[in-house]
Amino acid sequence: MSAWVQWLRGMGETPTAMISVLAAEGSAPRGAGTRMLVTAEGQKGTIGGGQLEFRAIEQARAILGLPVGAWRVQDYPLGPLLGQCCGGRVRLLVEHVDPAALGWAVEAEPGRMLETVLEADAVTRRIHERETATRQSARGDRPGEGARFIEPVGEVPRPVYLFGAGHVGQAIARHITGLPLQLAWFDTREEQGHIDGVTIMPVEEIAGCIAEAPEDAAILILTHDHPLDYALTLAALQRDPVAFIGLIGSSTKIARFRSRLIGDGVPEEALSRLTAPIGVPGVKGKEPDVIAIAVIAQLLQLRGQ
Repeated sequence: MSAWVQWLRGMGETPTAMISVLAAEGSAPRGAGTRMLVTAEGQKGTIGGGQLEFRAIEQARAILGLPVGAWRVQDYPLGPLLGQCCGGRVRLLVEHVDPAALGWAVEAEPGRMLETVLEADAVTRRIHERETATRQSARGDRPGEGARFIEPVGEVPRPVYLFGAGHVGQAIARHITGLPLQLAWFDTREEQGHIDGVTIMPVEEIAGCIAEAPEDAAILILTHDHPLDYALTLAALQRDPVAFIGLIGSSTKIARFRSRLIGDGVPEEALSRLTAPIGVPGVKGKEPDVIAIAVIAQLLQLRGQ
């Protein structure tokens, strides 16, 4: 964070805007807490590039015409118009920043929490030693004056592409709240569409979402349908490596999948990247919450990798 603070201070009196990702759901290029700075002539940092960033920069340069402290919250559905095939949403905070109020960015060390409050004519921030993070939604009413957010600082959240919105998927999504993990959640069943954060994709298109996952992503495959699980696993192993690929299932299912994958030309090196079954070894129990906690603990073991 301090690198772009130094850049900003070097700009002197140049009007500057800041774009912050408040919330991201579905297949989003960056997670909550990602920030970038924008001037009339340049920018520092990125919220993921592409049409989303282009539109956000337009908004940031427009807000430079308003007084310092001015802000607005903007929602962006991520569909074909923004170059995203797998849906999702991003909620951004765009503000005309006061350089004198950026001390929080210097103090933003790993392990601390950042409080952001939207006030009538300014956005105020301060660093806390300890406080529970609040998960923001990219859906529903936009936050307005008086809204307060708490987020961890100093660590980029790992994207988690979760396929399956059954009992285990819902438990994983529930326990991810407040952790340095950014959830992109998919299912093919229309009846699961009422669950907050789930993107419903056609069966013939959902495997394409694997290609959009960034290289630091964790891919979790636990749908209601074995053929769909196989298609997703094959797609994950055939693309460039990601940080983690996990598959839920019995020993019989996993043995059959491995045999089919070899038959479909997946080399042993790629097959070695598959973690199956998912979850920290030695954790007993088939309850959804037990499985979810074992899986999330396994993802947290990736920190620093």
